[in-house]
Amino acid sequence: MKTNILGLPVKETEATVKELNTLLSNFQVYYQNLRGIHWNIRGKRFFDLHVKFEELYNDSQLKIDLIAERVLTLGGTPLHTFEDYIAHNQLTVGKNVSNDEKAIHLIVSSLSSVLKIERTILDHAGAINDEGTNSMMSDFIAEQEKTIWMMQAWLEE
Repeated sequence: MKTNILGLPVKETEATVKELNTLLSNFQVYYQNLRGIHWNIRGKRFFDLHVKFEELYNDSQLKIDLIAERVLTLGGTPLHTFEDYIAHNQLTVGKNVSNDEKAIHLIVSSLSSVLKIERTILDHAGAINDEGTNSMMSDFIAEQEKTIWMMQAWLEE
């Protein structure tokens, strides 16, 4: 079996890069959703939610960079055009969301979809002993599961 400079199997690593680019694309859409709800949120919870949404989009921006850098580390090229992002997107695009509950539901559904992509990557990375990708996915998953729990707790008030 042919391996790359990292000792990972070439063919399987190329598949991981493709999956990471799908994740990257979906994170870019998630990021834009967060920016939109941050800008457009209205109502009595504006101040709290405006700050929370900024926290979430700043976090997603960091994750976007980590994903792109992992693609590069594995020898791939990160997707970087809106055309690519839309072509690989699996998330609902939130347009003009200003209602607090709709915004939170958008976050929960987006993260739920992102988790599915991350778990697929986790499975494939684990199968080829790609600990760098595995570790990153594990960290992302733990954080996002907690965010979903908190958002669902907010929705139940």
